[in-house]
Amino acid sequence: MSIKLRLLLFYLNNFKKEDLNVAPAKIRAAHTKELGAFLKLLDYAPVAVSEIKDEQITMRDGASIPIRIYRPSSDQNLPLIVFFHGGGFVTRDIPSHDLVCRRLCKENQAVVVSVGYRLAPEFKFPIPHQDAYDATVWASQNASKIGANAEELTVMGDSAGGNLATVVSILARDNNGPKIKNQVLIYPTTDARLSHPSIDKFGKGYFLTKELMQWFVDHYKDKDEDVNNPLMSPFLTKDLSNLPSAFVFTAALDPLKDEGAAYAEKLKAAGNQVVFKEYPNVIHGFINMAKISKECLIAHQDIKNFLHIK
Repeated sequence: MSIKLRLLLFYLNNFKKEDLNVAPAKIRAAHTKELGAFLKLLDYAPVAVSEIKDEQITMRDGASIPIRIYRPSSDQNLPLIVFFHGGGFVTRDIPSHDLVCRRLCKENQAVVVSVGYRLAPEFKFPIPHQDAYDATVWASQNASKIGANAEELTVMGDSAGGNLATVVSILARDNNGPKIKNQVLIYPTTDARLSHPSIDKFGKGYFLTKELMQWFVDHYKDKDEDVNNPLMSPFLTKDLSNLPSAFVFTAALDPLKDEGAAYAEKLKAAGNQVVFKEYPNVIHGFINMAKISKECLIAHQDIKNFLHIK
């Protein structure tokens, strides 16, 4: 583990503990207020892209959600990435992952659609999952309008966003579309039961805690049995065959690493093409930490290689 990462963990563990008795809306507001300073600590200056456009799109219930469209150039027929941010379905937003999406856009010469799905506890399960699927349908149907190729569609997300990408892939298969070519699952949460060994092994002292994960689940579930629903816990999906090719990666010091690895194995056992990688000496969230962890930029190169090979 690098000195920079050790210092970050010391800071997070000793000076920046979340008060989980505070309402999620207040935690989100605090995150928004502190975001700029925190991102400067974790990442480099924003990667320049050709165009960034904010839009609102309509969901199945008539509500609108924000999306942000990143374009690397004026070229047409570019690969399309639909990205879902992490944050336990309760926190984070499009701005919190702006630097990640900029880098994905530039590195992959792809149109990136970052989705601002609605958050719990105001919008509990399964609304964020429905938003994610509806936004993917929108992106596929409007691909040509935003300079993208719907035949080169990748769904991608980190943590809770990785969960959304897994579920969107399954829903697209079961609902006859949209056609998804690839799924990139970045240390995804795949089992809301919080039962895998790494939950306890790395559930304290490594940024993401077991206590915080339980807080996320408690705010997201509508009823207790939701944790056994395959849409919340895709690890429990009985049929994982005929899904998009997958790149699943985890962090060695992450409480989610075991369920990510187990899900990758289940995808592979079901006959899908799967690339799995565990990055050493890094914690949950490292895709946002280019300045702290060299593995962040290595992971971006690995994503590029995976999508290019495909």
